[in-house]
Amino acid sequence: MDTWEDDAADQRTCLICGDRATGLHYGIISCEGCKGFFKRSICNKRVYRCSRDKNCEMSRKQRNRCQYCRLLKCLQMGMNRKAIREDGMPGGRNKSIGPVQITEEEIERIMSGQEFKEDAPEHTWGNNGDSDHSSPSNGASEGNQPSPASTLSSSRFVEMNGYTAALRDQYINTSMSTHYQLLPHLFSYAAQSGLLTPQPRNLYPQSHPLVLQLVAAEDLAPLTTPMLIEDEYKVTQVELFALLCRLADELLFRQISWIKKLPFFCELSIEDYTCLLSSTWQELILLSCLTIYSAQIFGDLADVTAKYTPSDDEIQGFSEDGMEVMERLIYLFRKFHQLKISNEEYACMKAINFLNQDIRGLSNISQLEQLNKRYWYVCQDFTEYKYPHQPKRFPEIMMCLPEIRCIAGKLVNIPLEQLPLLFKAVLHSCKSSLTSYRTGPSPCVTASATN
Repeated sequence: MDTWEDDAADQRTCLICGDRATGLHYGIISCEGCKGFFKRSICNKRVYRCSRDKNCEMSRKQRNRCQYCRLLKCLQMGMNRKAIREDGMPGGRNKSIGPVQITEEEIERIMSGQEFKEDAPEHTWGNNGDSDHSSPSNGASEGNQPSPASTLSSSRFVEMNGYTAALRDQYINTSMSTHYQLLPHLFSYAAQSGLLTPQPRNLYPQSHPLVLQLVAAEDLAPLTTPMLIEDEYKVTQVELFALLCRLADELLFRQISWIKKLPFFCELSIEDYTCLLSSTWQELILLSCLTIYSAQIFGDLADVTAKYTPSDDEIQGFSEDGMEVMERLIYLFRKFHQLKISNEEYACMKAINFLNQDIRGLSNISQLEQLNKRYWYVCQDFTEYKYPHQPKRFPEIMMCLPEIRCIAGKLVNIPLEQLPLLFKAVLHSCKSSLTSYRTGPSPCVTASATN
């Protein structure tokens, strides 16, 4: 980022929204908010839609109301997409690149997503062929877009590779079969598996009891926090926030009960369990809301948030971090809805995410690593057995975990008073996908397939 002297900077305003500019970003003078918005939009290949006449006002207070018009103005004012680093990391790709003037035809190709389709990489999050794969926008989206995970920093991928490093070690307390010794790494597996002819097979004997034990530890009963209100009742921000707190309390209590029922509970110290729970409880709650409790969260809770009308000040004060979390949550919801995660897969994902040996303050890291490997193997074995014609399913499921960690980490930084609006926006945007949830079972399949 190029900056100038403070006294000069104070006199400059963002060419997009008029907020105080912080420097020369992607070729033009702009603020941090518009710089970040432009980068996310281009890196994540976002396609937005304007609900008005494509001429919405752009100001510091109004800029978050229409993402389409904001991106359009970024391009019209000369923001240079070629100045964005291809790896999505901070810093421009070329400091000498200045503003650009592009034709209306070029702008339309970017805004419609046509340019992104032509330049799309070969390998993105896979699609099983029965659902769309579109990127979130302000209420609607178009085209096939790559996941936000495709632009995550290299450190996020290092974290993901931490799961697959040294996966040739022993399978806990059992002799390792050839099946486990020859497991490929996750990402090479994802690329190669499409070339293999799927072969139905039996579930490996070590996996069956471990999967059943994990599922048995889960509380699959519906949430008991009341979420039903009268039709004409208007929910206030304080009331919705109080409801969210009660839900969080119940979900956290269920995670504590879950830990005590884990098949490996006696293998770790209470101190390590306390450390793990304090570091992962947000991730566990988010994962459960997207899977086993999704019918209530995106059904009953969505009905409550629909009766809450935020004030103009709340809308105008909604942060850029809140916008990013909202977009990531909507995309992740669509991904889970597409995959229809089974209870068995959910239980394995939860155990793998909980057994994070990278958390500071742990005393028995080697045991945690071995337990993590155990359930990594189990999840892959079960997924390949149950879904032989979806060879990319296992890596797609595992790729959801670092995204959940990222979202949970960012949620902590959202001001508490913005949470009601954030939940209303996310649940409202996802509601159109929930017809099947209301007329059928939860997307998590409760019947075990491990006969």
